[in-house]
Amino acid sequence: MTTTDPRSETAERETPPGAEAGLTVVVPVFDEAKAASRLAARLEGVRSRCAFPIEFILVDDGSTDGTREVLAGLPEGRFRVIRHSRNRGYGASLKSGVRAARYAWVAITDADETYPDERLPELFQRAVSEELDMVVGARTGTSVRIPLVRRPPKWLLNKLANGLSGCDIPDLNSGLRVMRRSLVSPLFRVLPDGFSFTTTITLAMLSNGQRVVFVPIDYHARAGRSKIRPIRDTLNFLQLICRTVLWFNPLRVFIPLSLSLMLCSVAVLVVSKALTGHAMDVTFAVIFMSGVMVLAIGLLADLVDKRIG
Repeated sequence: MTTTDPRSETAERETPPGAEAGLTVVVPVFDEAKAASRLAARLEGVRSRCAFPIEFILVDDGSTDGTREVLAGLPEGRFRVIRHSRNRGYGASLKSGVRAARYAWVAITDADETYPDERLPELFQRAVSEELDMVVGARTGTSVRIPLVRRPPKWLLNKLANGLSGCDIPDLNSGLRVMRRSLVSPLFRVLPDGFSFTTTITLAMLSNGQRVVFVPIDYHARAGRSKIRPIRDTLNFLQLICRTVLWFNPLRVFIPLSLSLMLCSVAVLVVSKALTGHAMDVTFAVIFMSGVMVLAIGLLADLVDKRIG
C-alpha cells in the first residue's frame, strides 16, 4: 500500500502529465473508522467487476478516530492512501486524489456506504462508449434514503440551479460520478475545498457546454454521523450556485434581474396613475434606469467572461 506522509503531501503532485487509459476512484475519508473497516471489501467487489484498469485512492483528511490505523492495515499494493496532516475539507480531499490519479478518467464516491459503488463500472463504460465528459449517479432511483431534514433545502437548491443554469439537473450534488480528469483539473481554481465541490463542478460542466448525463441510482442510509451542517451548508450552497453561474454564464443572472426591475418600474407607473391619478414618473425612471444599468453590467461581465475563457 502506497502512503503519503503528512510531511510530504507534495508527493501527490508527482503524477506524470500523460494519464493512462483506465479509471481512478477517489474516496475521501474523514473520521469514518466504522465504515472504513468495510471499505476494502466493497472496493474489491468493484474491482472484480472491471474488465479495464482501475485503481483506488483513499484520502484520509486528518482523521482522529482511528480511521488512519484502519487504512494503514489495508492490503499492500491494492490501494493508494494519501494523508492530510489536518482536516482540509471534502473538496480538498478530492483535489488531492485527482492530482495523484494515474488514469485519464476519475470517479468519486463516499466511504459512508450510501452510494452503490458497484455501479461505477457501468457509469465508466457509458462515459467511454458515448464519449461523454461526466456521468453523474442521480439519487432518483427506487430506493433513496435522504433524511427528511435535507429534502426541502435540496429541492430549493435544485430549482434555483435549474433556473439559473437553464438545464434540468435531477441531482445537483451527487457524490457518485465519473469525469474526465483533463476537464476537472483546470477547474481547481474555482472548485471549493468543502462539500460544495460537487455542486460547483456540476454547474461548471453544464455551463461550459460539456456532455453530462445523469443516471438514476439508489441511495442508502449512511453509516456513522453526517458531517453536513444543514442550515450553514444550505446557505453556502445558495451563495455558491449564484457565484458559479455568474462565473460561467453571467447573463443567466443579470438578464432576469434587469427585466424584473424594468417590469417593476412599469408596474409602479401604471398602478400609481390608476390609484392616485398621478404617475410616479421619477420613481419609474430611477427603477427603469437601474434595470438598464444591471443589463449593461451583465453584458460587460459576459464579454469579460468570454474573453478570459
